[in-house]
Amino acid sequence: MNRTRTNDRYSRTRTGSGAGNPSAGRGGYRSANPRRPDNNSYGRRQSAPQGEFALPKTVTPALPAVEAFAELDMPEQLLAALGHEGVTVPFPIQAATLPNSLAGRDVLGRGRTGSGKTLAFGLALLARTAGLRAEPRQPLALVLVPTRELAQQVTDALTPYARSLRLRLTTVVGGMSIGKQAGALRSGAEVVVATPGRLKDLIDRGDCRLNQVAITVLDEADQMTDMGFMPQVTELLDLVRPGGQRMLFSATLDRNVDLLVRRYLTDPVVHSVDPSAGAVTTMEHHVLHVHGADKQRTTTEIAAREGRVLMFLDTKHAVDRLTEHLLNSGVRAAALHGGKSQPQRTRTLSRFKSGHVTVLVATNVAARGIHVDNLDLVVNVDPPTDHKDYLHRGGRTARAGESGSVVTLVTPNQRREMSRLMAAAGITPQTTQVRSGEAELNRITGAQAPSGVPVTITTPASERPRRSTSSAPSAASRGRRGRGSRSRSTGDTARRTAPRSSGMDAAA
Repeated sequence: MNRTRTNDRYSRTRTGSGAGNPSAGRGGYRSANPRRPDNNSYGRRQSAPQGEFALPKTVTPALPAVEAFAELDMPEQLLAALGHEGVTVPFPIQAATLPNSLAGRDVLGRGRTGSGKTLAFGLALLARTAGLRAEPRQPLALVLVPTRELAQQVTDALTPYARSLRLRLTTVVGGMSIGKQAGALRSGAEVVVATPGRLKDLIDRGDCRLNQVAITVLDEADQMTDMGFMPQVTELLDLVRPGGQRMLFSATLDRNVDLLVRRYLTDPVVHSVDPSAGAVTTMEHHVLHVHGADKQRTTTEIAAREGRVLMFLDTKHAVDRLTEHLLNSGVRAAALHGGKSQPQRTRTLSRFKSGHVTVLVATNVAARGIHVDNLDLVVNVDPPTDHKDYLHRGGRTARAGESGSVVTLVTPNQRREMSRLMAAAGITPQTTQVRSGEAELNRITGAQAPSGVPVTITTPASERPRRSTSSAPSAASRGRRGRGSRSRSTGDTARRTAPRSSGMDAAA
């Protein structure tokens, strides 16, 4: 496939078997039988985690990797922003994919969480959009993500670089005011980071059109398919500008994602940072065999350690119960799950990142899209049921070259299933029998006895809303509150109703 630069910087001319064949899909990668791809499009199956599909064979040779950002064809403002942010040397996935994505190539990137995928697609997206101006309701670049937290993380990561290029970036997710998001789109935004459900809502309302989107990124595509977003994702991809650049990044690529690759990526540059997509040399994996009667005490002692810890459980109810128990035991803990409103979730994450809260107790809503510096311990209080969930939970630690440990508490009846899961993940953990109060538990996790003095998590002064000094609340406004209304709890326990979205991201 050849690309030509015209006044439209994104124009591409296609040649090859897919040209003129509508059934071939974009670039001829769509075969009549999706389970039996073209021999011309796919090479031999490469080494990959269990359940993953054979990676497509690149027809056009990829450009070589670089050793420094300065070697890349990026605007000076962007290079200066990288230096200002302290980003000096590209991570492997950035070094390998950026030369090609900056040239307009489609990219299929697989790398463990924390390997630098966000800047791998983000820098190319921003550099290729630099100097352009979006019309109202018509963004030029789109990043689709499965969860609100990941959307916020991508936005936070790209904001300083977008600002350096004077590009407007807006976030579109469920659980927040759809009116404000519609207003941002009406004002014009070059780059949109979105969850599929809320973006579809805005399109249906007439507040957004994708016909000018020339660069589309799917981040954590496998989770979007796992969460049932595939129909929405394909509907959105069919709305973006034909012939545009597509990039798909994920820590794991299973056969559900295969459909997206064959249908929407043309002769992609394929790069896999880790063949196991999860086993990291800087990460230790421990399976701790515990007795059921001793599990809660063991969990409490681990939570009372020095430093931050992220704990995963299966259900919202279990998360709330453990959080309450830890608070009563003297541990500064907070809960994160889909039953919390988006402002609550954002506030809880902020407190965890600042150290105001030392233990984050969460469901799988925190398994992706959360980056916390110096988080060196992840604990699976409830073992995950899927190896991909294990990899993504563990990916919250040992990020960006740091070290960390993943500890899974396993009761006797869970041992066989845990062995199967580890084999599927390609991991050989260190297995240890432990009991609460023992030195071995302290050695592995830093566990210690909690203080036993109940704690209350109050709202820091910096987070409290400023009260207007110009006027006191009127009697009418006080009356509207009603005698039975409850004030906002400092512990964020009061329930609030979030705006509903037709997409699943409202509850993600």
